[in-house]
Amino acid sequence: MKSQGTLLLSRSEVADLLSIDEYIAAVEQVFRLYGEGKTQPPGILGVHAHDGGFHIKAGILKLDRSFFAAKINANFPQNAKRFGLPLIQGAIFLADAQNGYPLAIMDSMEITIQRTGAATAVAAKYLARPDSKSILICGCGNQGRVSIQALSKIFSLEHVFAYDIDGTQAKRFANELSDKLKIPVETTSDLGEAMKCSDICVTCTPSNRFFLKQDYVQPGTFVAAVGADSETKQELEPGLLAHNKTVVDIVDQCASIGELHHAIASDLMTKQQVHAELGEVVAGTKPGRASDEIIIFDSTGMALQDVITSALVYEKARQQGAGTTVELSA
Repeated sequence: MKSQGTLLLSRSEVADLLSIDEYIAAVEQVFRLYGEGKTQPPGILGVHAHDGGFHIKAGILKLDRSFFAAKINANFPQNAKRFGLPLIQGAIFLADAQNGYPLAIMDSMEITIQRTGAATAVAAKYLARPDSKSILICGCGNQGRVSIQALSKIFSLEHVFAYDIDGTQAKRFANELSDKLKIPVETTSDLGEAMKCSDICVTCTPSNRFFLKQDYVQPGTFVAAVGADSETKQELEPGLLAHNKTVVDIVDQCASIGELHHAIASDLMTKQQVHAELGEVVAGTKPGRASDEIIIFDSTGMALQDVITSALVYEKARQQGAGTTVELSA
């Protein structure tokens, strides 16, 4: 086998290669494969650091060929204020899973944001009311932007509420998305009132203390909890999971680092009380929405999402001649 070298891809190069529609299709495919038992279980490792931490997510996936990917993300919530750096930084290492050859090293930020927004859209497709028209976004950063864009591909949106502890950021977010989506995007400081008018709520913040209370959420609402990806992060009151239908991306992972972790730690529920993993719902082995019920999706990020999307990015980059090729072993 003749080496093609290892492809290096920057964030801007990654951003130019896949559309949000392609991310949604890929994420739905990989959840279905996982739900059908056609993948190996992915792995995760967390390492704490001062004022932040690192997590490593890895998995193998057989597509037209077998790929291995390991994503290393650094998460430091104080970065913007202290260093002018992004909250999340990292890289994905993609290899041929048949021989171990390093195919690519690429920035992870764009893939993480896009595949996370895509997972929210896929979950909402199966778990939200089909006629959902209004959304509350909690957290007006890049993840909030992509979440709305992804959900707009699934639903005919008519109104968006934007909530953020930084009112200036919320206003900027609202103005930008109103122009882009051509629908009203309204800032709010009252979560309880906004929830009364919202069919879907997405929480995507670095919060370490819950702010979405059980009393705020109305029957029929779908809540996607995206922010918690370590045991110290929390956005939802634990009772929201315990007293409603809870769907997770991966049970054991959510029990360790997601909103489910807090519900279990509060002695309000067990892993066995989780309704389903999203892959089971997508694969049709467990039901999704059955009535005008509240459904919570605990999204901690499955490594297989990174494998399938980084593999697609790599293949597109090769086709289009994007990136820089190096010989790591030279």
